[in-house]
Amino acid sequence: MLLNVEANSAKVQEDLEAEFQSLFSLLEELKEGMLMKIKQDRASRTYELQNQLAACTRALESSEELLETANQTLQATDSEDFPQAAKQIKDSVTMAPAFRLSLKAKVSDNMSHLMVDFAQERRMLQALKFLPVPSAPVIDLAESLVADNCVTLVWRMPDEDSKIDHYVLEYRRTNFEGPPRLKEDHPWMVVEGIRQTEYTLTSLKFDMKYMNFRVKACNKAVAGEFSEPVTLETPAFMYRLDASTSHQNLRVDDLSVEWDAMGGKVQDIKAREKDGKGRTASPVNSPARGTPSPKRMPSGRGGRDRFTAESYTVLGDTLIDGGEHYWEVRYEPDSKAFGVGVAYRSLGRFEQLGKTAASWCLHINNWLQVSFTAKHANKAKVLDAPVPDCLGVHCDFHQGLLSFYNARTKQLLHTFKAKFTQPLLPAFTVWCGSFQVTTGLQVPSSVRCLQKRGSATSSSNTSLT
Repeated sequence: MLLNVEANSAKVQEDLEAEFQSLFSLLEELKEGMLMKIKQDRASRTYELQNQLAACTRALESSEELLETANQTLQATDSEDFPQAAKQIKDSVTMAPAFRLSLKAKVSDNMSHLMVDFAQERRMLQALKFLPVPSAPVIDLAESLVADNCVTLVWRMPDEDSKIDHYVLEYRRTNFEGPPRLKEDHPWMVVEGIRQTEYTLTSLKFDMKYMNFRVKACNKAVAGEFSEPVTLETPAFMYRLDASTSHQNLRVDDLSVEWDAMGGKVQDIKAREKDGKGRTASPVNSPARGTPSPKRMPSGRGGRDRFTAESYTVLGDTLIDGGEHYWEVRYEPDSKAFGVGVAYRSLGRFEQLGKTAASWCLHINNWLQVSFTAKHANKAKVLDAPVPDCLGVHCDFHQGLLSFYNARTKQLLHTFKAKFTQPLLPAFTVWCGSFQVTTGLQVPSSVRCLQKRGSATSSSNTSLT
């Protein structure tokens, strides 16, 4: 600390000298410019006055010649020649330069317009003082809020400080509760130029359990110390798609799926080449199964085979066994068939979503006859609503509610009422199309409000039994 004090004080002194030197240089440059303007104005006025003096000299010389002619005329004895001489004198006087000459100076000798008054600047410089280092702000956890994938952080200054210019907010994601650790996998993200004592981060993806925050105040000269960091919980449902459960015709990439008509045939060929026996390997041994990412949770299907036949299905990798959860899925509108919902992990590998008692889903069919239905236990209810391109799924496990929404407008499309007897898994099906899942989302406030107002009992969401 002692070494830092010595080093920092030397640096501050150098910076102070540099600031004053830059001010001296600016004043010197300003002075040189003003002196040059004074010299130019003096030269211009001198030139004009010297031209006037030269004109006066010439006029005096011409007047002397005229006076000589007048004296000669007065001395003449012949009275008859006098009128003629007088006329000549009159004409000479009229045409003389002195007759047309103005003795008023063309320029003024007043130079006050080139004067400057630094009285105000002098008073400002005399009042110049060192700006104090701002105190560290205090984050108000009671006023801060985490909702709708947004975080509103509120803070205050321990003492009134009118010199504060702006604040800097830093945040980062973490899976560790409590005070932030010195080292984290994720770097601090920075938001600068905040003018108020609160700020809202919007459109966040809560793919980790917590977020760390800290704030510092800045004046025109220096930034203060960071506040004591705080940790806020960011609860949200985060999962990935379990590629080990997917049908071979589905290409799974983290949270996106694309139909591949050649998927199964390609795997058969690879399996024959590997076995060298001329027969198709079972899906369990197929190279397409791959090795699950170490970041993903173990498969919720407990090691069972992937879906096959006409069950073009893939499951999520995280079980739902309590609480409320929300996620969204955007599907390709040209998909011939698409379904989204939940299923027990016991769903059979040949079973399609909504056709057994172990799954619930919304199904969109664009093949032959367009339909938009809610399906469960092989029963379907036609939904009288426009088909959105992005669906929101809300599952309240303990209440036994599974609701589907237009993700953009939060219009309720349908709600299943059930008594879930087993943990659930997010489930999806697609044929000749693709879809993209968005996780790390909190249950939107509008969805909670709709549920509290009893929207789940409307006629458009009668449960299927």
